[in-house]
Amino acid sequence: MKRLTVTCLMICTCLGLMFTGCKNSETEENTETEIVEMTKVPETETEELPKRLEGRNLLTGEPMEEEKACMRPLAVMLGNTVDALPQHGIGQADVLYEVPVEGGLTRLMAIFQDYSNLKALGSIRSCRHYFAYYAMEFDAIYMHYGQAPYAEPLLESGKISDLNGLDAKVDSIAFYRDSSRKQPHNAFSTSEGIAKGIEYKDFETKYQDTFTGHYLFAADGETVDLKNGEDAKVACPGFPISKPWFVYNEEDGLYYRYQYKDKHVDGDDSEQLAFKNLIFQYSNYGAAVDANGNKDTNGYLDVKTIGEGNGKYITNGKAIDITWKKADEDSPARYYDADGNEIMLNQGKTSVSIVLNDTVKRVGIYASEAEYEEAKAAN
Repeated sequence: MKRLTVTCLMICTCLGLMFTGCKNSETEENTETEIVEMTKVPETETEELPKRLEGRNLLTGEPMEEEKACMRPLAVMLGNTVDALPQHGIGQADVLYEVPVEGGLTRLMAIFQDYSNLKALGSIRSCRHYFAYYAMEFDAIYMHYGQAPYAEPLLESGKISDLNGLDAKVDSIAFYRDSSRKQPHNAFSTSEGIAKGIEYKDFETKYQDTFTGHYLFAADGETVDLKNGEDAKVACPGFPISKPWFVYNEEDGLYYRYQYKDKHVDGDDSEQLAFKNLIFQYSNYGAAVDANGNKDTNGYLDVKTIGEGNGKYITNGKAIDITWKKADEDSPARYYDADGNEIMLNQGKTSVSIVLNDTVKRVGIYASEAEYEEAKAAN
């Protein structure tokens, strides 16, 4: 993995506030909020971050018990059709990907740093190869039930820790069936089942030493303020069937997720999903291609995970244009502002919407809920 570079000033700031060793240490609470201004990093004045800033959840940037912070996360495929609702356990995810699949539908991939308290997780669905590549960006163990044929070469390559319900033994120890759901929406798991599956597969459970995290986060007591961004009370990635939208709550600074004309809730507690950061990542795509170069005729997609593109970063009621770059499948995508600086996220949960390039016109950023309602009525 490529390591992040920051100015000496940023390193001193981060290291002064974050854990740098194997032991936890207490820091004095900062009652004032500072504003982070992103500045261009001179190439000649950069240093590497430590291998990993210990005692931090690398998915949210927040303090965390080191024993849990050092563990590899779990990325899980979840169904997102009406028949799959409500999903269970999804509210505990630190990062949530929504990505198009065949037929205009989307599927979700929930990523958990701590998956030790999941009473129920599901319904767990099948893999598309590009989701597996997104999971690799987080050094995650990847859990799913089955796969499209175009994912099989990657899953069989050994490059990803693949916890697949099609393995009869994994199915028997890691999955159970919810009798209230019809197939294929009845495959679920629990924390105990996940742990047994990982043990059976003998997967490495700790992060690679070279993994430094996917995102840059503001330090404790600091807030990323997109001063020059456009007002973003409501944000819509424009998916045609689930039709999700996010509404900003000024009281807690979070974006609340809606889809299918209603609140998007976790079936365990009926709590609505909410995020501190939204990333819309615009991506090229085409028809999936098999090993012989034959294009799929059944609607399976090949969403491009390598390369570069545009997008939006949305937080604290503001949105800015961004670009993203990813050189190879062994590196995470990195996101940059208009001046070429790698963006810094606010601490907290992140929603990533992968928007196909020819559907970007459907993306909507609205200054008010009234403006959003007017636009929706016009369409």
